[in-house]
Amino acid sequence: MTHFDVFNGDADGICTLQQLRLATPRKATLVTGVKRNIVLLAHVPAVAGDEVTVLDLSLDRNRKALLGLLENGVHVCYFDHHFPGPIPEHPGLDAHIETLSNRGASLLVNDFLGGRFRTWAVVGTFGDSFDATARRAADPLELNAAQLATLRELGICLNYNAYGAHIQDLYFAPDILFRRLELYADPFDFIAADTASETFVPATPKIWRGRGDCNPSSWTIATPSIFLPAEPWSRRAGGVLANRLSHTSAQRAYAC
Repeated sequence: MTHFDVFNGDADGICTLQQLRLATPRKATLVTGVKRNIVLLAHVPAVAGDEVTVLDLSLDRNRKALLGLLENGVHVCYFDHHFPGPIPEHPGLDAHIETLSNRGASLLVNDFLGGRFRTWAVVGTFGDSFDATARRAADPLELNAAQLATLRELGICLNYNAYGAHIQDLYFAPDILFRRLELYADPFDFIAADTASETFVPATPKIWRGRGDCNPSSWTIATPSIFLPAEPWSRRAGGVLANRLSHTSAQRAYAC
């Protein structure tokens, strides 16, 4: 039997998988992509008896491939917060889908696991730009302001890394980034070890430095449109910029 973990390459997808595999470690084939590549189930070569875990990907967009897997005898466990359309009723499907506007997949899995790895859920929730929800979720952790800011920054960095038209646009492919995170039950331990690493290029410092590309002086705003230059950094910065605008100008619509 082969297990496949299929996940969105953004902060929410990675942190959702991080929690699940800390709780139930298993050898799995990873299937992921850039943040906007959400039609991933079609790339899973599962056969009867295999198991597939799907995280932070729209069921509606993956419906045809999902039905095909189920019909072929594959068991699928599905966690998501996007619009699903009609959820198939099938004995091979274990669906955990909730479409509240202020909760991502990280918190769905946090609830499923009884809060065992809540700190990673907070990172993923910050990365998905649900700041108020992330702060509420962090209350039981009793973190100080600096610690909370550190988790928020990590979530933003993981999310920032996922934006691009192709994997080559990213600083780190999401599956490689997950393999670095999976060793750490505590994100603070990951940050400390990754920052101090001398054996490979540290992930978080490189992404943090890369966010310097997101330079406000480079933005040209012609209300209500924002024009970014045709450069790779623009594809990365666009999502961070959109999230920032959603917090600072929540009543206004923009085109980026």
